Amino acid sequence: MQRENKKGTQHRPGGGLSRITTLIFAVAAGLSVANIYYAQPLLDSMARDFGITPAAIGLVVTLTQVGYGLGLVFIVPLGDLIDRRRLIVAQGVLSVIALVAVATARTEAILFASLVAMGLLAVVVQVLVAFAATLATPAERGKAVGMVTSGVVIGILAARFVAGLLADFGGWRAVYLTSAVLTAAMVGVLMRVLPRNLTPDSADSYRATLRSIPVLFLRDRVLLVRGLLALLIFATFSTFWTALVLPLSAAPFHYSHTQIGLFGLVGMAGATAATGAGRLADRGLGQWTTGLSLTLLLMSWGLIAFLSASIPILLVGIVLLDLAVQAVHVTNQSIIFDRHPEARSRLVGGYMVFYSSGSAIGAIASTTAYAHAGWSGVSALGAAFSTTALLTWASTRDLPVSKEAMRCADGG
Repeated sequence: MQRENKKGTQHRPGGGLSRITTLIFAVAAGLSVANIYYAQPLLDSMARDFGITPAAIGLVVTLTQVGYGLGLVFIVPLGDLIDRRRLIVAQGVLSVIALVAVATARTEAILFASLVAMGLLAVVVQVLVAFAATLATPAERGKAVGMVTSGVVIGILAARFVAGLLADFGGWRAVYLTSAVLTAAMVGVLMRVLPRNLTPDSADSYRATLRSIPVLFLRDRVLLVRGLLALLIFATFSTFWTALVLPLSAAPFHYSHTQIGLFGLVGMAGATAATGAGRLADRGLGQWTTGLSLTLLLMSWGLIAFLSASIPILLVGIVLLDLAVQAVHVTNQSIIFDRHPEARSRLVGGYMVFYSSGSAIGAIASTTAYAHAGWSGVSALGAAFSTTALLTWASTRDLPVSKEAMRCADGG
């Protein structure tokens, strides 16, 4: 289906997606996803400000994730049905309002409601990923998705460090006010660069679109396998990043939140692999990239286990872990976007449900493992998730993931 902008010039497939526009997509995605993770180093300050008990303040993170999960199911699929430009701009404007509401909240009720809204609207990041995949030419789709995903990863890993720095200077409210200003500026930029009047990918009703999400994954085995891989790799990712604060904040390290946040900056080195993985997927090497990356993921836990003995070895393990997770993540998205072009928004929404489920499982399991077996228990858990992912890939590696491979498998 041809896409045309307001002036009537063909935007796809001829023009593709320029590098500067892709970069803007990546920055916007990073800013959006960071809103979900800012609260992690701020919980103590927020608890004191509102007089909330330490046990209850965890609702700040939980409610934000609840909002995000609802957005994945009910908002992201709209990208297949309506003009994505309007959807992105509307989410951006409403995100600014939600961020200001969080920053100025004076009661728990307003704070919690605003956090749900903020999480709900943060799914604009997935609309941006699907939009980038739609605008890019088939030969550069993986590269474009990889670059935008790199922005997402940088936003996730930098959020805690940036929040800690801003909070040291102006308190936790300054973090959300600053994000509101940056988000407003980004909305203005997106309004200028996003193509206008693109026809929707699907003519289905909203209700039919929602019903089709589980059907797509259940009928297409490749989609289901890629969803399961997402669940496992992000369970691994969450296992490490959730539990890391526990040993580093205790003896013999006694690191501050800002110091612990620096480990996230080290992990950003792995995000640079995302674009490379996308390029390999564009060349039909998605299965090979997945297998190699999952092998590196398992190897990373052999290094991460040395946390108490050597911080430099741990840092190498962090880079390998983030490199592997993001390489698989980008490859997954490149593969699923290629299989059903008319349903990219609902596909990314459904895929990210696996992602969120894995993140939640990893977070809960890692703290439990640490309580019972310390860092060795966390390392064993991460290695178990990684091994399961590698075995899942190995047992399904002969599946035809591309359209051409599917036709060959069918004899066509």
